[in-house]
Amino acid sequence: MASSTSEPNRTPGRVAAIAAAAPVLAAALLGNFATTPNIPWYDTLAKPPLTPPNWVFGPAWTTLYILMAYAFYLILRLEPATPGRSAAIFIFFLQLALNTAWSFAFFFARSPLLGLVVVLPMEALVITTIILFYRLDRMAGYSLAPTAFWVAFATYLNAGIFLLNA
Repeated sequence: MASSTSEPNRTPGRVAAIAAAAPVLAAALLGNFATTPNIPWYDTLAKPPLTPPNWVFGPAWTTLYILMAYAFYLILRLEPATPGRSAAIFIFFLQLALNTAWSFAFFFARSPLLGLVVVLPMEALVITTIILFYRLDRMAGYSLAPTAFWVAFATYLNAGIFLLNA
């Protein structure tokens, strides 16, 4: 039974939390599946300046995935008929799919070139998602900003690895 204080037509909090966390967790787990066994290969590559130690990537991506899920949760809590909500969700899923695809392209396929092919549109989609989310909920947009910065840094690393190991 709905509470009389609940807002009409909004996704209930628990449902939105699960719906937001599940795809982000799935992306994280799939990315980890593609990445972890290929760390020994990655360790053999020449890397550009500013490449952080391997231990930085786990906490960085964990933080970014938490922020992604939170941002998505905020959008899911909006009334489904909110103008722009469906488009924002669609673009969010596209960037999340490319996020996962990058791990398979770069690590699983062991291809820095394929990684670049994926990461460039991924960055564009992350920025687009930020804009769309921001228009709907400022905190949702702000929550994705670190992802855009990290993906830009990852693009630099990916490009550097490609150039140094071609």
